[in-house]
Amino acid sequence: MNRIIKLKRTVSFCSVAAVGGYEERRGPLGERFDFCDMTDTFGQDTFERAEGEMGKLALNTALTKANLSHNELSLLVAGDLQNQCVGTSLGLSGFGVPFLGVYGACSTCTEALLVLSAMMEAHADMRYGAAVTTSHNSAAERQFRTPIEYGGQRAPSAQWTSTAGGAFILGRDEREPRITELMVGRIVDGGTTDGSNMGGAMSFAAADTIISYFRESGASITDFDAIVTGDLGAVGSDILRELLSRELPGSERLHTDCGLMLYDMKNSDVHSGASGCGTSAATLAAHFIPEMREKKYRRILFLSTGALMSPQSLLQKQNIAGIAPLIRIECSQ
Repeated sequence: MNRIIKLKRTVSFCSVAAVGGYEERRGPLGERFDFCDMTDTFGQDTFERAEGEMGKLALNTALTKANLSHNELSLLVAGDLQNQCVGTSLGLSGFGVPFLGVYGACSTCTEALLVLSAMMEAHADMRYGAAVTTSHNSAAERQFRTPIEYGGQRAPSAQWTSTAGGAFILGRDEREPRITELMVGRIVDGGTTDGSNMGGAMSFAAADTIISYFRESGASITDFDAIVTGDLGAVGSDILRELLSRELPGSERLHTDCGLMLYDMKNSDVHSGASGCGTSAATLAAHFIPEMREKKYRRILFLSTGALMSPQSLLQKQNIAGIAPLIRIECSQ
């Protein structure tokens, strides 16, 4: 069975917006964000509410840039890292748009875009839809690891959960870039149990998706300008490049990782790089979509990567499986 879904209808990026916090503003992409709050609170009294406000701010910004009202959206697909995606539901409830909440850990950005694109492919009368993804360092750290007041040391392989988010308005407009293909990822267990090495855990799923895509599509690696993963960080990216060099020689040279792009890796204490589902969302919105509009990239494969685990599964010594859905994004010549 061929897992690749080729879109027959136009699904284009009409508008994008990226929001972030203090560390994100200091990073290489900081000036490209639409808004950064240097306090990381976004005017709220808890970090969990701050994450909800991030999604609201990102979506409102994307709608304003597209000169659209929320009433023109047929569907909103969104998610975050909090239990039951409560940040997303509370932050976006006021829009009153039909809503699908999704959770794929750090792969949520691509999952949301994939689900929205598939729905727009199936429904010709759906003119506009939105996908929103956020993560907040302080909310995620105390949910998945230890209380942030604890000040526990992190291993060198650990990553820094980003306080970041992205919103994407997809539509039928004859704009670029466009999403042209979708590929749902498989759950891949690479045998990793180390909660401080999620990049390594996710790298096996990323390799599976990339290798499967080229085998099933018949495409050549020369067809693409970049193969972009979500947040493998330094450790996971090294593992992925090694796996690709064995199975798909040459493809490893096209690889770039959002987790290595968001922060100044030399001057910020983020260890192996950025993680969190807001990482790939913000990097796609702040960097790759604008660069594609300027024709610096023509075709990319974009796959956010997610580590499928919980605090309970780690305590029970369960392996950390990974997932990596993929979308193909391209512009005309």
